[in-house]
Amino acid sequence: MSAARREALVWAAQRFTAALLAFFVLVHLATIIYAVRGGLSAAEILGRTRGNWAFGAFYALFVLSAAVHGAIGLRAVAAEWLGFRGRAAEWTVAFVGAALTILGLRAVFAVVAG
Repeated sequence: MSAARREALVWAAQRFTAALLAFFVLVHLATIIYAVRGGLSAAEILGRTRGNWAFGAFYALFVLSAAVHGAIGLRAVAAEWLGFRGRAAEWTVAFVGAALTILGLRAVFAVVAG
């Protein structure tokens, strides 16, 4: 794959995950407002999320979108500010994205499966 095509795909992935994140953040904030206004405690919220795999799927997609979006953003920052480019930069970004994904999915699993 050419470098120009790869950059176009990275650009598209950044924009696509931004759109997904806008949706996920809105739903997440609406859920928080609903829970707080309903007077739910942390224990009650966790009680509702345990075993709720729809909740888990929603937040797993949220985590994946955030990990991809964040890793691509860090790639751009590292290239612009640090001059960090090439294969080493790509591997570093892949590692950061994988770490964010693993940590986020562990948190989702802990809340859903707990």
